[in-house]
Amino acid sequence: MGDIIEISTLTESDIGRWVIYKAGLEGEIGKIKSWNDIFIFVVYSCNDNWDKFQEYTAEATEPNDLIYKT
Repeated sequence: MGDIIEISTLTESDIGRWVIYKAGLEGEIGKIKSWNDIFIFVVYSCNDNWDKFQEYTAEATEPNDLIYKT
């Protein structure tokens, strides 16, 4: 598994990085779109159009529920 994500360590280079939502029974894969002091905004669904993921709606996700995909 990957590393737990801490908002304070995120940089612009993390935009587009693959992550796994680990709170559910099965991990859901997505890409980081942005973040604020509380949430990381992740695109989980984009009709498999990952090259344009930034054009899709991101979901606010608790950082403790995410790990980096390795």
